[in-house]
Amino acid sequence: MTGAVIEITRSRNPFERWGSTRDANGVTHYAGVPATLLDMVRAHVDARPDAEAIAEIGGDRLTYAQLWERASRVAGGLRALGIQRGDRVALRYPAGTNWVLAFWGTIMAGGIAVPVNTRSAQPEVEFVLDDAGVTVDLASGTPLPDGDPYVAEGLRATDVAALFYTSGTTGHPKGVPTTHEAFVTNAENMIRSLGMSREVGPALRTLISVPLFHVTACNSQLLVAAYVGGASVILPALDLPTVIESLAAEHISFLVTVPAVYSLLLRHPRFADADVSGVRTVGYGGAPIAPSLVRSLKAAFPRATVMNGYGMTETASLITVLPDQDAVEHADSVGYAVPSVDLGIVPIDDDPNTGELVVRGANVAAGYWNRAQATAETIVDGWLHTGDVVRVDDAGRVHIVDRIKDIINRGGENISSVEVEAVLLSAPGVADAAVLAVPDDVMGEKVGAVLYGDQAPIDIDGVLAHCRNHLADFKIPQYAAVVTEALPRNAGGKLLKNHLRRQVRWGAPLR
Repeated sequence: MTGAVIEITRSRNPFERWGSTRDANGVTHYAGVPATLLDMVRAHVDARPDAEAIAEIGGDRLTYAQLWERASRVAGGLRALGIQRGDRVALRYPAGTNWVLAFWGTIMAGGIAVPVNTRSAQPEVEFVLDDAGVTVDLASGTPLPDGDPYVAEGLRATDVAALFYTSGTTGHPKGVPTTHEAFVTNAENMIRSLGMSREVGPALRTLISVPLFHVTACNSQLLVAAYVGGASVILPALDLPTVIESLAAEHISFLVTVPAVYSLLLRHPRFADADVSGVRTVGYGGAPIAPSLVRSLKAAFPRATVMNGYGMTETASLITVLPDQDAVEHADSVGYAVPSVDLGIVPIDDDPNTGELVVRGANVAAGYWNRAQATAETIVDGWLHTGDVVRVDDAGRVHIVDRIKDIINRGGENISSVEVEAVLLSAPGVADAAVLAVPDDVMGEKVGAVLYGDQAPIDIDGVLAHCRNHLADFKIPQYAAVVTEALPRNAGGKLLKNHLRRQVRWGAPLR
C-alpha cells in the first residue's frame, strides 16, 4: 500500500517527549541515555555490583558483577574461536542463564547475537543460520565458550547488536538488524510509558515466561530490567503452578505475557491462594483481549496497573501502549504512540483515519538483512510500513483493524477478521478463535471461523446467536471448524494463519 502519509497528532497523547531531539530526517532521539547496551550494564556493575541481575528458576543466579565477569569470559572464548567485530553468533540455548550469558558475551566480543527460535524445525533453523552467515552456533547442549575476559571497546550507538528474525507468518523469516540505540530507545520508551523511574533499581523484578528469542521477552523484559538495574527471573518453560508460586517467592513486580496465558492463569485452581501483593504492572499484547479479561486482571491484581502493548520485531518491540486508565473502556485499542515514536497512516479509500499504520523512530530498523527488495517495499521515505490496517479515534488511540492480507472481501464488503475474532472470543465456550477467508465462486470470499474450546464442547448455534447480537449480518461466519488443540501461535501470541489455511477443512456452510 502506497500513498501520502498522514501523521497522527500527539496533542492528546499522555506520553511526553522531554529530553529528546529530532534529526534532519525527523527521527526523535533521546539525550542523556546510555550510548550502548554495555554502557547501560556497566553503570549497574559499578553502582550496585551485588544486586541480583538474573535468576533462572531451578538454575543459576547472577549478580550484576557476576553477570559482567562471566559474560566477559564468554566473550573471550568467542574471540578465541575467531569471532571478530560484526560476526554473527547463533543463540540456541533454552531460556535461562546460559542464553543471557551468550547474548551479553556475544555483544562484549563485538559480535552480533542471532537469537534462533528453539521451536523451529531443522530446515527452518538451517535457513536462519545460513541467511545470517553465522560464524559460531551456540546450539542447545553445547558448552558456553570460555576464555580470558574480554570487552570490546569503541562500540557505537549505531552498531548492530543483534539480528532478530521475524516470525515468518507470511513466508521465510527476515533478519532485522537491531542497533544499540534501538534497544536503549525501546527500554526508555517502556519505562516512560509505564510511569517508572530509571532509579527503580532492584525493586523491578520481571518474570519472563515467554521465549527469550522473541523481542517481548528480550527487549521489553530482560533489557528493561537491565536498563534500570532490576532483575530478570526466567522460567525455562511455561508452567502455570511455577508462575503462581514465583509471584511471591521471587518478589515479582512486573508481569508480561499474552492474553491466552493470563486467561489460563486466572482459571488455575491454585491462583486463588496466590500472593500477588507485590505485582505492580501487568502487561499484555500480541493478540486481541476481551474487556472481561481486562476487568478480571484488574480484580486479580488489585495493586497493579495494566497495560496493552503493541510492537514488532522491526521496531525493537514497542510502538504503542494503552495505559491503565483506558484499559477497560478502550480494551479494543492498543493505545498511543510511545514517547519517541511518530505514527502515521496511509489511508484506505477516502477515510483519513483508517489505513495502513506506518512508524518512524530511533527504535525502528533501517531495513532487513540481505533483503534489498523487502527493505525497499517496507521502508518508504523513512517510514516503516507495518502491514497492519488501523483506525485512529479522536483521542489519537490506535485500533488494529486487520492485517492487510487478512481482510476478507465478501462481495465488495471489506470485513475485518480481527473484529470478528474479538466477538468470537467473547462468545460462550470459546477459548480461542481465528477468522479466515473461505473462497466462494459467487461472493469471492466468505467468513470462516476456527474455534477452540478448552472445557466443554462448543455450541455453534449459541456462538452464532452471540455474533448476531454484535455483528452485521454479512460479517457473521458462514463456515465453522472446531479444533481440539490450541490454535497455532508464534512466540509473541500472533496467530499463524498460514498454518491454519493449510490444515483446516471446511464442511458445509452454516447458512
